[in-house]
Formats: sequence, structure tokens, C-alpha cells
Amino acid sequence: MPSVRILILIALLNLLGPVKMYGAPADKDEISETKAAKPDEIKPRAYKGKYHRVTEEGDTVLVLVMNDVYVYPKLKFKNKKEEEFYWRTVRDVKLALPYAKLICETLTETYEYIETFPTQKEREKYLKEMESEVFNQYKPALRRFSKNQAKLLVKLIQRETNQSSYNILKAFLGSFRAGFWQTFGRFFGVNLKSKYEPDHNRQDAIIERVCRAVEQGQL
Repeated sequence: MPSVRILILIALLNLLGPVKMYGAPADKDEISETKAAKPDEIKPRAYKGKYHRVTEEGDTVLVLVMNDVYVYPKLKFKNKKEEEFYWRTVRDVKLALPYAKLICETLTETYEYIETFPTQKEREKYLKEMESEVFNQYKPALRRFSKNQAKLLVKLIQRETNQSSYNILKAFLGSFRAGFWQTFGRFFGVNLKSKYEPDHNRQDAIIERVCRAVEQGQL
């Protein structure tokens, strides 16, 4: 039975990103080790898919679909502040990107599973029962995200799913609860409706460059 950890994973980043348990403020850029469950580290592969085809001679051959390779010119920073943003982004992307990919991989699985329930009431009951389990599983890790790391995770969720975190919560939990988490998140400086626009926003462009480098094993 697939877990709906995606739901609380998104919700937790609002509550636990900027604030430690019992209200103690987290350090600005704290990254701490934890024994809690973590997604797998990103392991670059040279190909993104494979299939078999039969040649005209009747031989069966394996065909690999290679990954896109991105090549950038040397990055020229506008100033020291932008250079610091770059290296902070490198660190934070390595932390947050695996969680964003976990969410993306789980989305379809979770959606297809809850669609097997005959009524909306049963779907909602299942989601509610699973929330506690997921909260306990990911609380130790996500509570150590700084506010900046939580904001980055929101952007990376959109990068991986092509949906804002708010829209994902709305689809699974309904408008009221999604609105609650949006309001709660904004109180701590995290906007679930934030946009990821690497083609128009320079900071997002830097984030995208770092993500691709991490995915390709260059960072």
C-alpha cells in the first residue's frame, strides 16, 4: 500500500522549516545530520530509459535513451553577494532536491491508489489516517530545514511536478486545508504559491543550473 508521505512532506516544510519543535527558532542556515528516513541520494545515470527493438535482420537490440547534457559558459557573478548565493544554493540543492524528486515519484502512485476507493469519503479517511504516520516519519529531517531551505524546496517541488505546492495540497486535501497551510506558511515567510521561473528570474536560473549540475554528477 503506497504511502501518502507527499502530503505531509509539503505541509511540514511550512511549519518545521523556519521553526524547531516547541517554538525554538532555527539557526539561519542550519543543516544538521539526522537518523530519520531520507530519500535516496541522487545517483547520476548516463541514460534515462531503455527499450528493445528488432532490426531488419531479425536481431533484438537494446536501445538506450541518453540524458540531455547541459553545457554552460563559465558563470560570472555580478557581485560577492551573488557568489555567496550560488554556493549556498549548491549546498541547499543537494539537501532539498532528493526530497523534491521523492515527491514527484510518489505523486502518481498516490493519486492512482486513492482513486481505487469508491467514494470521496473513503479517500479522505485514508489520507487522514496516513497523515500521522508520515508526519512522524519525516518530522526529524524536515524540522532541521532552515527557512531558506524550505523556500527552495517549494521551488524544487514545482520544478519536478510542474505544479505549485499549493495546487498539489489543494488537489489532495481540498481548498480549505490548502488555504490553511498557505496562510500558515506565509506567517513564517514560506509561500506555497511561489513560482519557479528560471527563464525570467536570475536567481531561479542559478538554481536550475545547480540542479542540472547535481543531476549530471558535476557537483
